[in-house]
Amino acid sequence: MNQTVILLTAVLLAPLAHAVELNVERYGAVGDGTTLCTAAIQKTIDTAAAGGGTVIVPKGVYLTGSLFLKSGVDLRIDEGAEIRGVQDDAAYPEMWTRIAGIEITWPAALINVCEQSRVRIYGKGVIDGQGSFWWHKFWGDDHKSGMLGEYEKKGLRWAVDYDCQRPRLIQVYKSSDVSVEGLTLKRSGFWTVHVCFSNKVTVDGLVIRNNIGGHGPSSDGIDVDSSRDVLVENCDIDCNDDSLCIKAGRDADGLRVNRPSENIVMRDCIIRGGQSLFTIGSETSGGVRNVEVYRIKAVADTGAGIRLKSTRTRGGTIENINIHDIEMEGVSRPIEIDLNWFPSYSNTTLPADATGVPAYWKVLTEPVPPEKGMPHFRDIRITDLTAHNAAQAFIVAGYSEAPLEGFHLENVKIDAREPGTIKHAKSWTFKNVRIISPDKKRLLLEDCRDMTGDVP
Repeated sequence: MNQTVILLTAVLLAPLAHAVELNVERYGAVGDGTTLCTAAIQKTIDTAAAGGGTVIVPKGVYLTGSLFLKSGVDLRIDEGAEIRGVQDDAAYPEMWTRIAGIEITWPAALINVCEQSRVRIYGKGVIDGQGSFWWHKFWGDDHKSGMLGEYEKKGLRWAVDYDCQRPRLIQVYKSSDVSVEGLTLKRSGFWTVHVCFSNKVTVDGLVIRNNIGGHGPSSDGIDVDSSRDVLVENCDIDCNDDSLCIKAGRDADGLRVNRPSENIVMRDCIIRGGQSLFTIGSETSGGVRNVEVYRIKAVADTGAGIRLKSTRTRGGTIENINIHDIEMEGVSRPIEIDLNWFPSYSNTTLPADATGVPAYWKVLTEPVPPEKGMPHFRDIRITDLTAHNAAQAFIVAGYSEAPLEGFHLENVKIDAREPGTIKHAKSWTFKNVRIISPDKKRLLLEDCRDMTGDVP
């Protein structure tokens, strides 16, 4: 399966050669860092779309709001060139999209590929979202006085990420045959690269640096969301949340859409911090299947390594996941599975006295029947993994009525202060799995059945 996905992706995403090149300066863009260039660059894109062509951003700093690429158009950002997002909410028009698992009207990204095909975004230049404007909106001066603090006081932690609208850096939405290559991406207001409802997408050779001048909330690196035939490779990521992440919808709205993420390869990447190296979830409603993740290194303090997260209202089946050849240094929790993830964010209840609330609040709080809300994780392989200087090797908890089933761990070596715990699991196999801890403690198993092999 996995080799087929790789070969298929490589064939489908061969770069298109466009003879026509259009320089944005010819259409009025000025690279002085202060002139607003949105209209000039968009005019260049629209002109190129007439017959297909490459839009060239030459050396300079081009201040802009949302840009919308068209089918058959390549965007090349040259070395020494920078597209810089203007710090103005009005420059990012609202559009129908999906954010954090629900369909919603939300600000467009800085760079958008929406319902298009045959698009390439590439070069040795920079895209800088200037996200601190929106980070401050969320955190406030002290990480307590912004919208987050206000909403937490009201018991509305679940709503603030949706109400505090922040633009993503690059959005690929309902599109096909798209590649994003070679660029340096900085300071996204929200998620950095979001691939949603799309197919045949390659993300290759990106350098992501979101923690410049602060830490952006939910500044994920690369999110693949209810999409298929996606290849992510050769990326170097420093963000403040999940670095490489696969999602598939949230709760009632995600179950309604019922669109999986499938046939995905992520490989040859370096992770330099954030909440996790590789994550599935927490939005799992449409299911995730046929995934291969390999040759990934975490080389700085990172919260979790392999992180699977969901909750009782998400639903979805996560299966046929192959994770191998992983190296971690300074990752606190190398293997973490949390199916009661972040209750104050995941558990939504509409206040009894709520009036005039946004329509999406009602979507977020729509009840999910228990039999539909239970997520299922099965047929997960984790092999050839090493982790050094960890705090706790395993933090794993399924459900007693829906245990984590059919995991296979092989050639895993973790040195950690504590071996940790596995709860509510069934039919796991261990082969050459070692945990090195100061007190030589054993891994604690609770409500686990048919666990075979050399359980550490």
